[in-house]
Amino acid sequence: MNTSVRCPVPPVLVLFIGIVAVSFSAIFIKWSHAPAAVMGMHRLFFSIIIMLPFLRKKHVQQLRQVKKRDFFKLGLAGLFLGLHFLFWIGSLKYTSVASSTILLVLQPIFVMIGAYFIFKERTHVKGIISMLIAMLGTVLVGWGDIELSSTALYGDFLSIIGTLAVSFYVLAGQELNKRMSPLLYNVLVFAIASVVLFFYNAYMGYEMIHYPKNEWIVFLLLALVPTIFGHGLFNWLMQYVSATTISVSILGEPVGSTVLAYFLLGETMTLFHLIGGALSIMGVWLFLFEPKSAPQKAA
Repeated sequence: MNTSVRCPVPPVLVLFIGIVAVSFSAIFIKWSHAPAAVMGMHRLFFSIIIMLPFLRKKHVQQLRQVKKRDFFKLGLAGLFLGLHFLFWIGSLKYTSVASSTILLVLQPIFVMIGAYFIFKERTHVKGIISMLIAMLGTVLVGWGDIELSSTALYGDFLSIIGTLAVSFYVLAGQELNKRMSPLLYNVLVFAIASVVLFFYNAYMGYEMIHYPKNEWIVFLLLALVPTIFGHGLFNWLMQYVSATTISVSILGEPVGSTVLAYFLLGETMTLFHLIGGALSIMGVWLFLFEPKSAPQKAA
């Protein structure tokens, strides 16, 4: 925790609100009948509208200082974020909330693998062991979905692809995100991702405007609750607590989503889901608390 700056509200309260907020993401998606790419596009679009009033003159000045190579990184980040929404939201059309959100927490593991090859970052052997535990949990979750149906397993596959995409999104913007205002960075990347999804929707011939009121309410809720009050609060809290604290707290999302899915959607879990989910979360939790060595050049 950052002791030099005191949080104006109890961090635990903010973390709790954020976890509950992001846990509703999968529930809202299940309530919608719109294509995944359409949901993702409107979620990003409404998020941008909500954030725009908070931009100030300093953000405009910072935008003018962005270099050409940084726009390339922004483009990559936006592309992978759009692909993340396409595949992960799509996964919920086929598999359960529990399976999809459990697989999503593997993001830190995928980022670690990518950082090894891209930035030459090394991970201690204990970190690798924790990764293997998480992977074992993933296999068990998939095995449990085989018992349910082949479409559930396909949904698991989409969730993993979506997790890979969001991992590349993190890696693409890792350096840039440290040099830019988080607000400006999010607005730019969200805008690029929404454009990517717009062209995908146009190519697929999906309807993008004419939806009933209930669908538009879901689109707005996706932007307001999990995006602004979920990840937005987590980003704000990072100035007061460590990134590891945030990462570990987000592991509460599959738990919260599964509980909400039980009461609001009537979804249940198999024994393989319970054991696999517990192993996945434990493995990622151990990995996040494993100290990482500094980046070093490969021999």
